[in-house]
Amino acid sequence: MNRKTPVKRVRAKQRRLSAVDRRSEFVTKATELFAEEGFGGGTRALAHKLGVTQPLLYRYFPSKDDLIKEVYRKVYLEPLEIGWEKVLSDRSRPLRVRLQEFYEIYTDAIFNRRWLRIYLYSGLKGLDINRWYVGMVKDKILTRILRECRHDAGLATQGRPSAEELELAWVFHGGIFYYGVRKYIYEAPVLEDKAQMISDALDIFLAGFGRMAESATDRRRAPIKVAG
Repeated sequence: MNRKTPVKRVRAKQRRLSAVDRRSEFVTKATELFAEEGFGGGTRALAHKLGVTQPLLYRYFPSKDDLIKEVYRKVYLEPLEIGWEKVLSDRSRPLRVRLQEFYEIYTDAIFNRRWLRIYLYSGLKGLDINRWYVGMVKDKILTRILRECRHDAGLATQGRPSAEELELAWVFHGGIFYYGVRKYIYEAPVLEDKAQMISDALDIFLAGFGRMAESATDRRRAPIKVAG
């Protein structure tokens, strides 16, 4: 008589994640969720959508704002930690070459659907992500670019950029940013040669700054009229 060998049920061992890996997993899942659905709902709904309990989520992120801050750091700051400041400030290379290289690196980092959707969603909800990022762009990128433009034009590099200089830089930077929105959010036709788009935008920006620098030089050289 044949005896059937009992079938042993082997439980699939669930790999226990370290605290660091678990935290990283939450940030990754939250990033995808925010990109697709925005920032609505509280932590209970968020935990449910992430497939975890609310107490477990609280263990790693005491509030939804803490999780949003971590998403901001991971999605918006980490991609820029690639030596871009050195690219902009290396005066042994022509300014235009530096700016072209920087914006090719920068757009490689931000031109994707997830990055842009989170940015736009956070703006609609009035969250701090936009304010944080706009402040970073102004202080770390545009101010640096304008300082290098001043140096290249033989102007003093000390002091804050003027309102006129900043507005010119924002128009230039914003035009490049909106190229990404049109392509990845609106899915509208764009010039597919991104490097050429950046080069064309640089032509306009540098020409505008050149005229601004000439005006500043003319004002500096103008004789002072003495009353009397």
